[in-house]
Amino acid sequence: MKRRYFLKATGALTALTAVAPSLSFSQTQDRSSANGSIPEALIKQIRDRIKPISAEERAQRRVQAQKLMNEIKVDAIFMEGGTSLDYFFGSRWGRSERLFGMLLLKSGEPIFISPKFEESRAKEQTGGAKLFCWEENESPYELIKKIISENNLQNATLGIEETTRYFVTENIQKAIPELKITSATSITAGCRAIKSDHEIELMQIANDITKEVYLAAVKQLKEGMTEHEFGKIITKLFAEFSVEGGALVLFGEASAHPHGLVKEVRLKQNDIVLIDGGCSVEGYDSDITRTTVFGKATDKMNKIFDIVLKAQQDALKFAKAGESFEAVDAVARKVITDAGYGPGYKYFTHRLGHGIGMDGHEWYYVVGGNKRLLEKRNMMSNEPGIYIVGEFGIRIEDEMLITENGAKHLLPPPKSLGIMF
Repeated sequence: MKRRYFLKATGALTALTAVAPSLSFSQTQDRSSANGSIPEALIKQIRDRIKPISAEERAQRRVQAQKLMNEIKVDAIFMEGGTSLDYFFGSRWGRSERLFGMLLLKSGEPIFISPKFEESRAKEQTGGAKLFCWEENESPYELIKKIISENNLQNATLGIEETTRYFVTENIQKAIPELKITSATSITAGCRAIKSDHEIELMQIANDITKEVYLAAVKQLKEGMTEHEFGKIITKLFAEFSVEGGALVLFGEASAHPHGLVKEVRLKQNDIVLIDGGCSVEGYDSDITRTTVFGKATDKMNKIFDIVLKAQQDALKFAKAGESFEAVDAVARKVITDAGYGPGYKYFTHRLGHGIGMDGHEWYYVVGGNKRLLEKRNMMSNEPGIYIVGEFGIRIEDEMLITENGAKHLLPPPKSLGIMF
């Protein structure tokens, strides 16, 4: 399992009113039992809120993509199987040397390309969409050339989704040398970075589940257990909600390294416990970090916790549509530097945050140098930290939504090293 844990297997946007549901009851109190089990009634109540993304919502997303394509003069975009294809069409297709992908022209319905021997499975994934197949002794790139030619796009501009493998882009260019190849990120990110009400609700549910799992898990901490053993407990608790999830777990000295160490650390009395993880609900991720202590916190631990919490809360208060991503990072970094844990990245060693949605890390990054302006419905992590090598580290992370009235976290803040929510 990766140390940094993320499991993976808009049309005409409405006005930003009631952009996220009110906080559920599960965010105001701990309802797990003393031994760390989660009541079935609570699991059912949270799961009953889950509603899948509909075909109509995905069709709206394609319309929005086509609107952006027309605005920036891109005639078509191409994407392989992956998160963006799932986002725009609901198709989930693994990648291999055999090309499967989707062409979306600036008007009309999507066109799929598939290996011929996979035609039946491809039809399951694409429904009634146009599907062109290539035999094993044929070139998929010649098939793309034929589609481009039939649509009079030989001299057009083709946007390539950013995770498309280089050899695919290279072979498309070789097959159609007169085609202008460009990045499709302004289109794909332009859609995916602006979250709909439904997307926000799914991420809220993922956050609510994560909160309940963390509260139940910490009751099962035992002296001498390894980080891996505690991580397995967290994964099992997520499974009780029938979702995929897990966490990076760091004990003691390992917490001074943001993504931990290779060696396993066993839990000792008065150790810092850092939990960084989440789950996926209908493809939408949570990413929450809480730092607590197994035993009694030292004065230094409490002091650093308070500094990190202030950095996070000051960034939350500052963030709003129209401010730059780098300015939000700077607000949190100044709090930590002014408290004596600077300059720059000396102790707060990473950026403040990253975009989050269907991918655990996606556009846009809350980091110095990113002058892009925040927009309503952007969702990102807000995760300052202080890491003292040889001692311990403290990080607090929440998902932060930009609303019409500033920014909000999806979960309540920790109150102390001993109270996570």
